[in-house]
Amino acid sequence: MIELHPEYLTRHGKPQFAVLPIEEFDRLKAYLEDLEDLLALRQAKDAEAGTPAFGIEELRRRLAADEPDGERR
Repeated sequence: MIELHPEYLTRHGKPQFAVLPIEEFDRLKAYLEDLEDLLALRQAKDAEAGTPAFGIEELRRRLAADEPDGERR
């Protein structure tokens, strides 16, 4: 986990805001963006679960079969 060193700003003796050094904020922001990407990937994989799929070798075979005389580029 990212180590944070926040400074707290208070109002009427209660914490209202947390201020982070910019380097920590940037690391935290990048971390959250990565987590969002991971969540989107997992959701896409779940949505595609059970759909027919094939591997790279099958794709190459199919592409080669579509080319004239079976030639590959």
